[in-house]
Amino acid sequence: MILSSINYKQVFPISIECYMKKLILIQVYALLASSSMAQKQSMDFEKYEPNSTLVVPEHKLTKAKFPFIDVHNHQWDMGTRDLSTLTRDMDNMNMAVMVNLSGSNGSRLKQMLDNVKEHFPKRFIVFANIDFNGVGQTGWAEKAVKQLETDVKNGANGLKIFKNLGFSVKDKDGKRVAVDDPRLDPIWEKCGELKIPVLIHTADPEPFWESLDEHNERWLELVVHPERKRGPENPEPWEQLIEEQHRMFKKHPRTIFIAAHFGWYPNNLEKLGSLLNDMPNVNAEFGAVIAELGRQPVTALKFFEKYQDRIMFGKDSWVPEEYTTYFRVLETTDEYFPYHKKYHAFWRMYGMGLPDNILKKVYYKNALRIIPNIDKSLFPD
Repeated sequence: MILSSINYKQVFPISIECYMKKLILIQVYALLASSSMAQKQSMDFEKYEPNSTLVVPEHKLTKAKFPFIDVHNHQWDMGTRDLSTLTRDMDNMNMAVMVNLSGSNGSRLKQMLDNVKEHFPKRFIVFANIDFNGVGQTGWAEKAVKQLETDVKNGANGLKIFKNLGFSVKDKDGKRVAVDDPRLDPIWEKCGELKIPVLIHTADPEPFWESLDEHNERWLELVVHPERKRGPENPEPWEQLIEEQHRMFKKHPRTIFIAAHFGWYPNNLEKLGSLLNDMPNVNAEFGAVIAELGRQPVTALKFFEKYQDRIMFGKDSWVPEEYTTYFRVLETTDEYFPYHKKYHAFWRMYGMGLPDNILKKVYYKNALRIIPNIDKSLFPD
């Protein structure tokens, strides 16, 4: 058949023009449907939170089984605020004592201590802080030690060292002050003499120093908080900062230290255990790292059993509703439950189910032994 002689109206009941219009409409509808589906499917990782089909026992705790001491808290305005609002939140979760690590020093610290003594003397412990301005100047160390003695006399019961030591503290010549700088030795020695613990935060999680790529477990956190990204020269390699801290611990065996955030080894408990074995003057608290413990409940339980006399409860940021994650990991054997900040921990938690004797040590007994002047009458035994 010759194409030019075809009668298209006989061959096709629909005209070519009509057919093409329908074909175009079908394609448009398909594109619209595809676009609509894509819009519905478009969400970031933080928003994707599917309902789990897993059916297992759940124990969503809002209150600790025993009264507990939070050894890692920050209340910057404790000198001026109404402390009754704090104690109400504390009572709701069974927190007997809060340790405020942000006490500053001198008159500001005294204002906080006076407010505590006047209104809730049994419920708060305040740690002093060091003013590192002028390290290396003649008489700086003597002045810092004298201020610390005054702060303890006024009621401070410990010393908190922030991560600025090692990161941003500079001496009189503008050089970085290492954590184990010998010019700071008189401070650590004085703490041992005064029998007050030093709770110290050095560095940050090691992945903050690693490449920001698909292999970095903290990728989401660093994208959400890019200011947390570090590097070999910002200010130094992670390993160097941690080693500085450990050298300082070993150099002052008569001083009691509390390594904040499990010393940044909550994801390597075997290593943390070897450090505790090597340094009997060091203890650990798990502020902001409960997510690491909650994803390894079997290993973590063994660690808590072995080092039950060296571990204290710590939370760090003051967000009362987040404490439930801590209680659930410590007290229950629940499975596959979410952490409270997805960018911080995208994995699920599992409870360790600590026995009561260990739970009491973690919640309050170890802190009572290490931190002076906590009222023992607030606790059952």
